[in-house]
Amino acid sequence: MTDLELAPPIEEQRREHVRERYGKIATGGGCCSSTPAATGCCGDGAAGSCCGDSTVTLQLGYSPEELAALPDGANLGLGCGNPTALLSLKAGETVLDLGSGAGIDCFLAARKVGAGGHVIGVDMTPAMVSKARENARKGGYANVEFRLGEIEHLPAADGSVDVVVSNCVINLAPEKGPVYREAFRVLRPGGWLAVSDVVATRPITPEERDDPTLWGSCSSGALSVDEVRRLLEAAGFDEVRIDLKGGGPPAASLEGQASLGVVSADIRAHRPD
Repeated sequence: MTDLELAPPIEEQRREHVRERYGKIATGGGCCSSTPAATGCCGDGAAGSCCGDSTVTLQLGYSPEELAALPDGANLGLGCGNPTALLSLKAGETVLDLGSGAGIDCFLAARKVGAGGHVIGVDMTPAMVSKARENARKGGYANVEFRLGEIEHLPAADGSVDVVVSNCVINLAPEKGPVYREAFRVLRPGGWLAVSDVVATRPITPEERDDPTLWGSCSSGALSVDEVRRLLEAAGFDEVRIDLKGGGPPAASLEGQASLGVVSADIRAHRPD
């Protein structure tokens, strides 16, 4: 490599690795695919992970009724919680999903906000957006749309949504501050952020941070609870609440994260009126 052919910054390397990884997941059937490359936040795709076992998705907080109502292919087993259950979504509200994947949380939100509401999914992976749009067509979801974009640069107007949700995605962003600032920007005064994500319970080493596989599997990109709280408050949010989940053995889908001291958490924050 010459001086004129410098490697891209680490942030862009991480972003491109995540985009490539989840593009393969979208076309390979999700975490439950037998394709080695099709692994993600659900773990390593090995036997005993989420593959072929709907109980893992139930462990994350979804009900059997919610899962039964989803279009085929919407649940790729990539989350670490159910962000749509963290708040009481109301009829007529507008919801935006950061890193919407194949659409699972968008479709659940759409049922709660009703025909008079609107749900926007944003994902940076073209294959995921295509898959989600096809799922919306198959399921007849007229009140859901999917937009291609990065969660650090949301394709949405200022103060245009009531609730922002996200499921095990923000940890994948190279920089989390811009993500929270963008969420604050698009929320109307009085709006809420409801996030299921992973947080670190011990320091993560630079070597672990630099491992693209650990980063892309929702592990080494996690921040501590205090770091998440500081970033949310710096973005302007108040009433920040971060609840660590667990207490027993981790869900099979999160065993890889647990080995790094990374656990799932429910995160809520409010945009002041």
